[in-house]
Amino acid sequence: MFGKSFVCSFVIFIVFIAACATESGLYKRVVTVAIWDLEDLSPSDVIRPNLGELLATKVIETFKEADLYTVVERERLLLVLEELNLGTTSLVDETTRLRIGKLVGARLIVFGGYQVIEDQMRLDLRLVEVETGRIRKAAQKTVSSTDLPGWLNAAKETAAQLF
Repeated sequence: MFGKSFVCSFVIFIVFIAACATESGLYKRVVTVAIWDLEDLSPSDVIRPNLGELLATKVIETFKEADLYTVVERERLLLVLEELNLGTTSLVDETTRLRIGKLVGARLIVFGGYQVIEDQMRLDLRLVEVETGRIRKAAQKTVSSTDLPGWLNAAKETAAQLF
């Protein structure tokens, strides 16, 4: 009889300890992040295709590969924009983008831009908390403006610095 109650108590104790485990122990906490297309901040006299969506795609891939974040898909962000009847000019306001991030359930948002001046391209990214608008981390990288694969690599490396 004593053995049965001991085993039962031991099992209850183990279940209790497992239930109290921290996220660093048994459970991994995943944070939802929204990533906006990067803005072309280059002087307007230069004519080139807007590569903000392509660079943002590389940032998205990097966040997904890290397996630390759930990334809000671009289509979901666009659906919210349509439902709110907001055009792209409304997105210039960072407060509006934070509000949209909150509507899609994101806790963090990645904003950024790139600027080409002469033979250099500078990429800047910011990881921002949706609730407070506080910049959690910022990163930047500069590469040759003629090296498109270098641009994509810069987007990957800069995104990884935000973790």
